[in-house]
Amino acid sequence: MNNFILISGCSGGGKSTLLKALEARGHQVVEESGRRVVEVERARGGTALPWTDMDAFLRRTLSLAMADHDAARRLEGPVFFDRGVVDALVALQHLKGEAPDALAGRYRYAGTIFLAPPWPEIFVTDAARRHELIEAEAEYDRLLTACPVLGYRTVLLPKVPVEARADFLLSTLRDSGPTGQPKR
Repeated sequence: MNNFILISGCSGGGKSTLLKALEARGHQVVEESGRRVVEVERARGGTALPWTDMDAFLRRTLSLAMADHDAARRLEGPVFFDRGVVDALVALQHLKGEAPDALAGRYRYAGTIFLAPPWPEIFVTDAARRHELIEAEAEYDRLLTACPVLGYRTVLLPKVPVEARADFLLSTLRDSGPTGQPKR
């Protein structure tokens, strides 16, 4: 899925803000499945929350990310994902030791994944993000290691204002294409 651009990385690293900027520029975006799961669970008094039942939370997040991926197949042009199947599989591998099996091959994104690095100056907790920066950094390290193993090239997003970050991402895609290979 060369038109599926995954933006992943450190929790609190500015991914959602970047997606909003891309959407404002007319691009199609898919919001983070984990935040949507938290919203639904909190509204209904459910327990599939990362601070209550991480396994149930990750499985719901994975299910929603797969449904998002399937639904996006009908869209044309680039589709930017705020996290995705890769994130949920890597988290499940860490939590349960489950290898990112065939799902990682079935639910592919473009060859380059953009990673938001830890950015302490903008990291904040909120009702949906209760974990501390140290946990977010560990999550980032797992993704940084796992993405190449899953066959992706990673590009780190610069720590710059959101419009410059969006320019960087779009410029990188223009210059190298979504597979991450230089255009000839």
